[in-house]
Amino acid sequence: MQFNKELDARGLNCPLPILKTKKALAEMITGEVLHVLATDPGSVRDFKAFSKQTGNELLSHQESSNEFEYFIKRK
Repeated sequence: MQFNKELDARGLNCPLPILKTKKALAEMITGEVLHVLATDPGSVRDFKAFSKQTGNELLSHQESSNEFEYFIKRK
């Protein structure tokens, strides 16, 4: 998937991946896509809740080898 910016949040635990994502999205313009890499297993639940609360669209997420990958579209 195409993206405009990447955030490496691997090795960080809750709430840091979400906080860093929020900051990165604030620096982006509407319609741009942020690619996030994380290792926190709780991030799946956190990113779903984050997208609902903020209106930023969680385009996709997947897990492989204890790594989580998210694509979030800036509202």
